[in-house]
Amino acid sequence: MHQATASDFMAQIALHDEVFGPSGLLVSCQDTAELRAVAERLEGQLTATLQMDDEDLAVARQLLPTLERKAGRILANSFPTGVEVSYAMVHGGPFPASSDSRSTSVGARAIERFLRPVCYQGLPAALLPESLQPRAAPGAWRLVDGAWRCGPA
Repeated sequence: MHQATASDFMAQIALHDEVFGPSGLLVSCQDTAELRAVAERLEGQLTATLQMDDEDLAVARQLLPTLERKAGRILANSFPTGVEVSYAMVHGGPFPASSDSRSTSVGARAIERFLRPVCYQGLPAALLPESLQPRAAPGAWRLVDGAWRCGPA
């Protein structure tokens, strides 16, 4: 664990870098204004965590607008582990946390991150991928000429 004052953090750009693995930086702030200034200096992050008590709700409320712009997932009193493929889970954030701001790196929307659409124009059916063949599975959904269809193309 490393420590820095808020003024040290703001002056030393190297302290702003996100580090993966067992590392930590404790930035000591004199008041809420200094805490907000430090939060504004953060670059895009995968997560932001608020370790707090009920007495900290007012400060947390002031920080949330900044954290919402900086992180893809905001946690309270927990640690950013246990991602899963579900519609409720996102884990991305503004650059440099994510290389593609249009999607997330986990959760059901993560599938979009690894897909690359391919258009087949004028190909004979025999050259199409099996899932696009006219004889493909009768229950398969396809987007044909802009309309979703279930069954053969």
